[in-house]
Amino acid sequence: MLIMVMRRPSGLKKAAGIVLLEVLVSVVVLAFGVLGIIGLQAAAIQHTTAAKHRLDASFIANERIGRMWGQPSALADFAETNTDIKDAFPEAGLPNGTRTTEIDGQRVTVTVTWQAPTADRPSNVVVVAHIVI
Repeated sequence: MLIMVMRRPSGLKKAAGIVLLEVLVSVVVLAFGVLGIIGLQAAAIQHTTAAKHRLDASFIANERIGRMWGQPSALADFAETNTDIKDAFPEAGLPNGTRTTEIDGQRVTVTVTWQAPTADRPSNVVVVAHIVI
């Protein structure tokens, strides 16, 4: 009776775990890539929200100045300090948003201030205009 014995080449014993190691390294590299993409997405959302807040604040300040240009003889009536803008502009969604209007002769300064929940300090937009009576 003839029995054949198959032998492995001697190099395979030494390389038997290399494939498993390559797969493990590939999974680690992929995991770091996915974490990087998630971090970029979070930063993009944060910057987009900040840009929307700045845009809304600019709109609110310019709207106030537009009203003042429409009634230049009544500039003194527009003076205000830390007026809550939530009721006047509910669609703006500025967290803790306030508006201050200072009038110095023909120079008008409108400051819109807000503070995002994750921010450590308030942000503001300042618009200065000269309104000639």
